[in-house]
This record gives sequence, structure tokens and C-alpha cells, in this order.
Amino acid sequence: MSSTPPTTMPPASTAPAAVAVPATAAATTTTTTTTATTPTPSGAGPALTAPERVPVGRSKGINGLDKIVLREVRGSSAEVYLYGGHVTSWKNDHGEELLFLSSKAIFKPPKAIRGGIPICFPQFSNLGPLEQHGFARNRFWTIDTDPPPFPTGTPPKAFVDLILKPTDEDLKISPHSFEFRLRISLSPAGDLMLTSRIRNTNSDGKPFTFTFAYHTYFSVSDISEVRVEGLETLDYLDNLQNKERFTEQGDAITFESEVDKIYLGTPTKIAILDHEKKRTFVLRKDGLPDAVVWNPWEKKAKAMADFGDEEYKHMLCVEAAAVEKPITLKPGEEWRGRQELSAVPSSYCSGQLDPRRVLQGS
Repeated sequence: MSSTPPTTMPPASTAPAAVAVPATAAATTTTTTTTATTPTPSGAGPALTAPERVPVGRSKGINGLDKIVLREVRGSSAEVYLYGGHVTSWKNDHGEELLFLSSKAIFKPPKAIRGGIPICFPQFSNLGPLEQHGFARNRFWTIDTDPPPFPTGTPPKAFVDLILKPTDEDLKISPHSFEFRLRISLSPAGDLMLTSRIRNTNSDGKPFTFTFAYHTYFSVSDISEVRVEGLETLDYLDNLQNKERFTEQGDAITFESEVDKIYLGTPTKIAILDHEKKRTFVLRKDGLPDAVVWNPWEKKAKAMADFGDEEYKHMLCVEAAAVEKPITLKPGEEWRGRQELSAVPSSYCSGQLDPRRVLQGS
């Protein structure tokens, strides 16, 4: 397979400070605040000076695992476990959960958490010598208190910066040194953004090649009432048929059986429409040319110990990914991959959900 050239991130002179999250072992949420007085990066406009405060908390989650809670002033929230750098919850301003998390999810290392947004790195699926989906999703990440600056854009108000570096054990199975920085943020409108920056820190001059995915589990009312727009007419690799290449037919993707496909050369915007809930998820992405669509259906659902027998009806994975063409970084180079999720009311046309307003909108 050929390699996708990395996006080299230019330096900037000023940086938004990371959220200062106290390291507490308390069982209840400890609240800290950040103020919007940080200077903006070069070219991002004037610095904000409003004394607006947004709480960011750190607490003990399931089985005593540390988690970060982000809350926006209008009521939206997100929860992030340091184990796996794993977003496990994303709620809108009405308190409705937007991500699927299995009722049988095992919050016990080294098992990965079933649901939310697992990070697949440095290997997607079984496409390489490492364990399924790599090891980032079952390592403990740390708070990044002094991240390098983002090149553009006004810093968010509710965010946390995490960092992962390989352990000595990791280097034995994958002899590549790297720094993986992950920013997770909530916008005032409740949109959830994940931005990954991965740098090759090898000192031996060797390149670092990897595949990647945000393995997002969306919560849906009934999989039979869901359709995905934006992937029609594209080529895909079918994992249920030995990764044979096909071209998608029809004007939308609907679900009547197990699906496990890697769509290639996908647009930067994909819509997931939930007819029953009259809700549309909009996935926007940069640096991630592929999109994986997965639902295990009944037989495989029953075969997974950490997945309820009937839960396949209430979830759908649509994953922003770089799979077909692995990313290759020279020493010192950095790659960036971003995913932004929003949930909006669906519009109707002749009894059908009409995604065009969403796909053609901003």
C-alpha cells in the first residue's frame, strides 16, 4: 500500500494553555475553571478577555478509573476516561446521551471499553502485526499541561489535552518512538471535537508508519430506521468478503444485516439520519480520507462478552479513519487528524428524511 503524505504543522509563537485539572482521588467530581484570557494563536484574531468560566472536573469513574468531565454553559457535556483517552459520553443540552456505551462494557484494564469513541492506533483492525486496533485504546493517557500551539483557530473554552507516549513494553512490540497529543473539546453549541496530533520522535532516523481511526459508536433508536448519507457511489473494502473492493450502489446506506465496510476517498462531511428520533448526526473530518461503517448484527453481538445480545439494534459505528493508505512520518514530522460531531434535528421531505440540507449546509 502507498503512503499518505503527512501534514506538517507549522510552528506558532503563542499557545492556548491546557486545562489545569487537579489530580484528586475523590469519588465526587472536583471542579476547576478556566478563563478565556489566553492569547490566541497567530492569525486567529484578538484575544478573548471575557471572564466567562467553564467547569472542567476530574473524578473517579467506574472501577475507580480516572475520568474528565467537560461541561458547557448551555448544558452539554462529555466524559473522557484517561484509560484509553476514551470518550465514553457525549450529551446534548437536554441531557440526552448521543454515544452508545454497552451495558456490558468492561472498565477493567487491559480490556478496551466497548462503546463511546475508542482510539484505534497505531493499527486499525488486524491490518498489521499488533493486537486488534492497536494499543492506544488500552493504555493510560496523562494530562498534557503544556501542549504545543495549534497553528490556527481560537482555543475552545471546555477542553482537555491528553498525551500518550510508548512504554518500554510498547517499544518491544512496535519499535517506534512517538508523541500522540489528543485534544477533546466541546463547543458552546455542544459539538464534540477530537483533534489528534502524532509526531515521530524516533532518534534513529527511521520513519514511522501507522493506520488510525476514531471508532465512534453512535446511539440510535433502531438500526432499521437509520440511513447514512454521503458515501453513495464510493468504493469500499468489504471486511466480510476478505476485503474485496466494491462500489456502493443506491442513494443511501441502510441496514438489514451485519455490515463491516471501509469506504475510500470519502467526503469531509457524512450524515447519519435517525428516522425515529428525527435526529441527524453530522460527522466532519480532516486528514482522515476513509470512513468505516460497522454493525455486528445479531450473531456476532451474541458472541461478544462485553456486548448485549440485542444492543446491535441501538448502535452504529461510523468511523473517520486513515486505513487504505497508511500515514508515514519522517523523524520530527507531525500528522493531524480531526473529527467534529454535531447532532441536529432532521428535516423531512415526502415522509423521508432529507439529509441534503445538512450535507450542503455549513
